[in-house]
Amino acid sequence: MLAAIRMASTLSTKTVVAAVSSAAPSSAKIRSISPPVDAVLPASATHGALTFELLARCSTTRARASTLTLPHGPVQLPVFMPVATQASLKGLTPAQLEDTSCRLCLNNTYHLGLKPGQATLDAIGGAHALQGWNHNLLTDSGGFQMVSLLQLATITEQGVEFLSPHDGKPMLLTPEHSIDLQNSIASDIAMQLDDVIVTTSPDAARMRAAMERSVRWLDRCITAHKIPDRQNLFCIIQGGLDVDMRRECTQAMIERDTPGIAIGGLSGGEAKADYCRVVAAVTELLPPLKPRYVMGIGYPEDLVVSVALGADMFDCVWPTRTARFGNAVTRHGMLNIKHQRYAEDYGPLEEGCGCQCCRLDPETGLPYVTRAFVHHTAAKETAGAHLLTMHNVWYQLALMRGIRESIIADTFPAFARQFFADLYPEGPAAFPDWAVDALASVGLDLTTTS
Repeated sequence: MLAAIRMASTLSTKTVVAAVSSAAPSSAKIRSISPPVDAVLPASATHGALTFELLARCSTTRARASTLTLPHGPVQLPVFMPVATQASLKGLTPAQLEDTSCRLCLNNTYHLGLKPGQATLDAIGGAHALQGWNHNLLTDSGGFQMVSLLQLATITEQGVEFLSPHDGKPMLLTPEHSIDLQNSIASDIAMQLDDVIVTTSPDAARMRAAMERSVRWLDRCITAHKIPDRQNLFCIIQGGLDVDMRRECTQAMIERDTPGIAIGGLSGGEAKADYCRVVAAVTELLPPLKPRYVMGIGYPEDLVVSVALGADMFDCVWPTRTARFGNAVTRHGMLNIKHQRYAEDYGPLEEGCGCQCCRLDPETGLPYVTRAFVHHTAAKETAGAHLLTMHNVWYQLALMRGIRESIIADTFPAFARQFFADLYPEGPAAFPDWAVDALASVGLDLTTTS
């Protein structure tokens, strides 16, 4: 409740009742979670360079619909954020990305620090100008490279020393240097440097050390942050799959009162049930008027379930990466467009999709881009991957719009049931157990029709 009390000093005149549940022992399954205490909505709060307005809550689950106003404009939550690691979303121009309705995407501090480098970023005035993007940016601190490039990294209390994949030269990334780079990038949201290890690591002592170091590094990031009036620093909660350790870290991070809060270190190969257990335990403790970001999450089923558990923001390279393998994401699952069955298929990638590929030509009634054309180009031309990327990113953002609209209309349980019914036409017996159990823990029975 400490964070809720602190928050009251920055609230607008709209009434807010903070609902932060007390911690409870972990168990093998997610325990039943009651909906938060009713509050007068909408309710808003300003922290740093953002305003968070909570518009609606699902009356059954913990799903929330909000508006996050950042320096480069409003973002409708819940949201999926495409990943433009090196200031470029593979396969799309900035104008094409804008057409998908994206208003918040990711850049990576580690990669931009190596190339084009801080001097170039300072000279041009930050990453928005570098990539011609007039909407919001979030920068990952570079900490994830401790996992993805572990063979190149040495971790000490001072920071992380990498060997550059470009030229093999060492690069020391400290909390201070990470923040300095992110200040030069001038992203709207900057992530703290955290100590990341794979969730499935059996080394409990190393996991605790990483969690505690992440808290200390946040303090150093806060001290180093030069532009809090126009860039929001988010903390990152660590602790692996140990729910008690996650709760301990959550309380420490809440006390630091950053504008937003992330749950990090997941999507590292852990069982989905374990993932859900951690997300549920952490969101239960978080202040109600701050954005909640679960890092590295992008599969459609994961998005729907994670929103039900109380999370707001997600990112993943999956929709763009799978496009480069020739796959289209649809409400009925993935289609491998390289398959010969699509060679003479003149329909859109997905009926009813509003992306540039699937829209219908009003004169001919045919889609502007057919499955046959994408099939023809996917294996031999970059155009195929570009078209699939455009479609997949649109799908992800449209999914989040549908979720948001259902929360506002208080029909989210029906939305979730239809989503799983479309994805698993065999019926409830085919639904993944982890999703059924996680949604049941917040009062949503996937196996019924009402």
